Amino acid sequence: MRKNYFFLITAWLFPVLSFSQKIRVMTSTDDAKVLFGVKKIKEATRGNKTFVLEENLSSGGAGLFSIEIIIDSAKAVEIIKENQWKSAKSFADQCYAIRIKNRENNKTFYVLAGGGTGGMYGALDIAEAIECNSINKLLESDNSPYLTKRGIKYNIPLDLRTPTYSDPGDAHQQNIPDTWDLSFWQNYFDEMAVHRYNVMTWWSLQPFPSMVKVPEFPEVALNDVWRTKEKFDDTYSSLGLNFDRPYLFQNIEVVKKITIDEKIVFWKKVMQMAADRGIDIYLFTWNIFTYGATGKHDITRRQDNDTTIAWLRASVREMLKTYPLLRGIGITAGEGMDNKQTGEYANEKWLWKTYGEGIRDGLKNQPDRKFTLVHRFHWASLNEIQKEFKDLPCRLELSLKYAIAHMYSITNPQFILPAIPLLSPQTQSWLTIRNDDIYSFRWANNDYARSFIKNIPAIEKVAGFYMGPDGYCWGRDYLSKLNNNKTPQLIIEKQWYSFMLWGRLSYNPDLPDNTFLQHLSQHFPSINSNELIKGWSSASMIFPWMTRFVWGDIDLKWFPEANLSHPNHKGFYTVKDYIERVPMQGSNIDGILVWASNKVEGTKNNLLSPLNVADTLEILSNNSLASLQKLPKPIHQSHGELNQTLSDIQAFALIGKYYAEKIRGACDLALFDKTKIESYRKNALQHLQLAKSFWNQYATIYSTKNKVALYNRVGYVDVEKLKTNVQQDIDMVVKWKPGQNQLIPNGNTEVPFKQ
Repeated sequence: MRKNYFFLITAWLFPVLSFSQKIRVMTSTDDAKVLFGVKKIKEATRGNKTFVLEENLSSGGAGLFSIEIIIDSAKAVEIIKENQWKSAKSFADQCYAIRIKNRENNKTFYVLAGGGTGGMYGALDIAEAIECNSINKLLESDNSPYLTKRGIKYNIPLDLRTPTYSDPGDAHQQNIPDTWDLSFWQNYFDEMAVHRYNVMTWWSLQPFPSMVKVPEFPEVALNDVWRTKEKFDDTYSSLGLNFDRPYLFQNIEVVKKITIDEKIVFWKKVMQMAADRGIDIYLFTWNIFTYGATGKHDITRRQDNDTTIAWLRASVREMLKTYPLLRGIGITAGEGMDNKQTGEYANEKWLWKTYGEGIRDGLKNQPDRKFTLVHRFHWASLNEIQKEFKDLPCRLELSLKYAIAHMYSITNPQFILPAIPLLSPQTQSWLTIRNDDIYSFRWANNDYARSFIKNIPAIEKVAGFYMGPDGYCWGRDYLSKLNNNKTPQLIIEKQWYSFMLWGRLSYNPDLPDNTFLQHLSQHFPSINSNELIKGWSSASMIFPWMTRFVWGDIDLKWFPEANLSHPNHKGFYTVKDYIERVPMQGSNIDGILVWASNKVEGTKNNLLSPLNVADTLEILSNNSLASLQKLPKPIHQSHGELNQTLSDIQAFALIGKYYAEKIRGACDLALFDKTKIESYRKNALQHLQLAKSFWNQYATIYSTKNKVALYNRVGYVDVEKLKTNVQQDIDMVVKWKPGQNQLIPNGNTEVPFKQ
């Protein structure tokens, strides 16, 4: 039964108005998405000191603002014709139009959509205008998504027995209880909707024992939620292997007492919460992993084990049957597969027998269900995929790593260009946009985000994107020392500005900067928001510049918050490592080895020199610090959000200065190695002494704010302890003997797909 919702809000919106401004919200739907939008309108009025909410007032009188939300396309067209308005461009999913009717001193804002998601987005526009005191400036508009699917990549920590790729790290272990908390997901989906994200992708090595019951394999389903009390360390495989070391199970805690039947009820509720915010759920797996099932019913990780194949096929079937709101499954010809297998157990044949056949079984009695299989291009070829999955009864899409692990590098990554000719509007690819650059800091640069989105090539061949880290958990912020004894806030709340940028701009990359500046002014009303964004934007470009210069393609090879790679790679990047690094493809930057040779030989090229990079980093740092001089001095140990934002800007600036001086020191050391001229060694030492002083200042701020942490992809991060490594750079230069250190260009990029 359709319901009529009516809210009347009295408000003194602007000092220039001499009368009481009333706002009325009307909709004749019980669609949960629209009602969420109405709720945000009400919250916007309550959150504004100039408003008084009086829902029972009469709707008459002058100065009335009415907001009417229509999510029936036929009704919307009728209203447009009645008022002789310009036709709406589209009433497709997520689209909406705003039209305005003026009558004497009254004004009606119509949100016209063909479905609940569009209606919700239009209502959120109205709520935003009220919140930012710009309702009188709101214009008529037609709105449709630039990127249809805008998602979060979430490596989901379910249980010790069904780990995700990132479980051997502090953040994922700490977030296991939150995974099983309905309020966590409700808060998360609310934030996603406000920022216009409409996809949540859960990534697990394989989650089935924690999510479904399989009749043929009754021993596999898991009751309760387990977490180990033992400590992980930095010796765990980067391929997802051996996450079930026996010692982890010798000291476990039951995080939650819950049966598998109750788990199923739980996940159905979570998926309904997502649907009520216009968010589709996709489940992604790596392969082959049998955690939680190994040894039961003769299940093993062997690729030629027919029992394992049968169990996975049945598990996929049960996922589709159990969760009608599940929108898709993503798969990987992954790190746990035997690439030497041929014949009936070759990778793509195995994936078809398990996931392809499982999906076909699950859809057998649901022929009209909209479902998608996303086959990652990772270690796979399109020809093999299309050959083996030719009988798939649902949509097939691909997935490519767009900037490998570093979205904060350059705005036009080159890596997927060879794959573009293989794609089409019928065979689209998702973009995996990995953020393994920034875990603890708050980031903000409108121009970078907008340019990154607009530079995505062949947009008609792109299904959408999901962004997120492999090395950190985008759940709650357990890294901070400063949570004031409260439940840690969500990362999406802590880093609200960057999530707002990427979500809103991927829906509409032409949103003006003023849209975001209004939010910043509302969020931090006590300071000069223009000065804040000026300094914050400069600080936020420090990691992109450094990452494109040092370039380590995957997260194991580069973490800019600590100048680190995994201990099995290089660990702390030394001044020698800087000399050997090959900058990112497409960055237009010269590596130090080539630059030094050209300088000695008197030759030139058209690339930016390493010293240009150092100068840019210093300018960005100085600009950030100059803005901070005009803003309140940050108190690094204070948990207040403004303090922490300003503190992040200062930390960015200081590590930027460290990187600038270290690059200069590496350049002089390379010249010393080639020429034996001692003045170059002297200059290198001066630069590295300065670098040390900046690192020490950075470490003080960083360690005041953040705990020492274990990350599964780079190991332990302890910036105070790394002071020893910073000093070792200086010692290295003192002992350096020209010509006796073999310097080899070091840098390569993971191939994102098989030809």
